[in-house]
Amino acid sequence: MVLLGAVLLYATNALLASTIAPSAIRDFGGIAYITWPTAAFLASSITAASGAGMLKARVGARRAFICAAIVFCGGALMCALARDMTQFVVGRFIQGAGGGLLSALSYVLVRGSFPERMWPRVFALISGVWGVAVLLGPLIGGAFANAGSWRGAFYLVAGASALLAASAAMALVRDLPSVTVKGVSFPVGRLALLALSIAAMCASQVCQLEWLIVVLIVIALGSVILMLRLDRIAAAPLFPSDAFSTRSIVGLGLWMALLLSTANDPFPLYGPLFLQELHSLSPLSAGYLVALEALAWTFAAVLVSGCSERGAKWLIVSGPLIMSAGLAGIALAMPSGTVPELLPPIFCAGAGIGSCWAFMAQRVMKAAKPGESDVAASSVATVQLFGLAFGGAVAGLIANIVGYSAGLTAQATRAAAFWVPVSFVAVTLAAAFAGARVVAVEPRSSGQ
Repeated sequence: MVLLGAVLLYATNALLASTIAPSAIRDFGGIAYITWPTAAFLASSITAASGAGMLKARVGARRAFICAAIVFCGGALMCALARDMTQFVVGRFIQGAGGGLLSALSYVLVRGSFPERMWPRVFALISGVWGVAVLLGPLIGGAFANAGSWRGAFYLVAGASALLAASAAMALVRDLPSVTVKGVSFPVGRLALLALSIAAMCASQVCQLEWLIVVLIVIALGSVILMLRLDRIAAAPLFPSDAFSTRSIVGLGLWMALLLSTANDPFPLYGPLFLQELHSLSPLSAGYLVALEALAWTFAAVLVSGCSERGAKWLIVSGPLIMSAGLAGIALAMPSGTVPELLPPIFCAGAGIGSCWAFMAQRVMKAAKPGESDVAASSVATVQLFGLAFGGAVAGLIANIVGYSAGLTAQATRAAAFWVPVSFVAVTLAAAFAGARVVAVEPRSSGQ
């Protein structure tokens, strides 16, 4: 229950904060910086998530989890008490650090608390919690925003975080650190490179110059590549030693996680805008139509959680292909189709990733090398967050290239509504190829 509570808190907060952020920023008079709180939250989430495995090794999972909940609570309180934009952004940054740790530690706790055969079912429950959050987050945020009391939403989140910390202190089993603090130095340099990568990626999402967006994306990718090279020779790595290798299950699984999460972000990011501009939907209606993708993820994850090993292998390959069909359908129906015509492809986009994600994560954790189990588990969450940021940056570049750089016009919106989703079909096809390699490599690599 503590694990599910953490996921519910993180997911609800993300959707709640997105709903009330415009109200908060209008109070501060900084509407031009509306993307900054989200960028700060995402940057700190990814950086913190990457260090979750090391933190667990240093202080134990129970202490790390409690600390994450307390940090999350502190960030929420700072947002509630903020008097200007700077304080609000800092509060969201602090919240992101706690949220990133909670997200990554959830994977670690699944691995350490449940037998391997139950992992897909636990991940299905986690997906179910995300489905609940999709409904609760905008509803709660909208209620506070309509009441003119957006600060109350952050007070609510702070109270829930404090309750989570207290529950974890009572429910989680005390565990001992697996490494000594003296034996390993904190990876400041590698985390700084990762933070630079995320900062460059987030900056690219609000940049209007195509050439500068490309430069920022190159900086982001270069920082990640350098960080991974340094990580592989470090005494206490943040990622598995075979991260993104094309010859191991762990490496291929992380590639699959990166590609799927990259392709999953553009529709939630641009879908509400496309639906409002092209189909005249209200913000609430557009938001809930986009939420159909998340609900489809939940439905598919729960439906397939008990399937056989043979079925799991089939889903690892077919899931990305279903997602490809969904993205292609959205690209065809969004510019000139009707809302009913959009429902099947939106459902397929969510169901595709939902049907294969848990089995991909299970194989990454199962195939980790000795001593790298916790790092492998937390890396799935880190890669997922990074993929979301990367997908948003690339989607922004594509949207600007096809017309948004000149302003929000009907012609530019129709062009972006086609090219943004269709451009990521190739990404999901690459994920299907990685999934096929995971299944093919498994007999030789499992347990290595």
